[in-house]
Amino acid sequence: MGAPEPQCLLRPGDWCRMCQPGAHGPEDCQLVALVLSDPDLKARLDEIWREHAPAG
Repeated sequence: MGAPEPQCLLRPGDWCRMCQPGAHGPEDCQLVALVLSDPDLKARLDEIWREHAPAG
């Protein structure tokens, strides 16, 4: 049995589809790195994750 597919850091609830050729998951995805390095995009991503957080 293989390792579980990682969850996408940019699309809450989705598995990493490896949008970037050659990436093995979020840890080496250049799109994730770009979003996380931009303060405005990172802030919006934080909002998106809060919107998708389970109630409780």
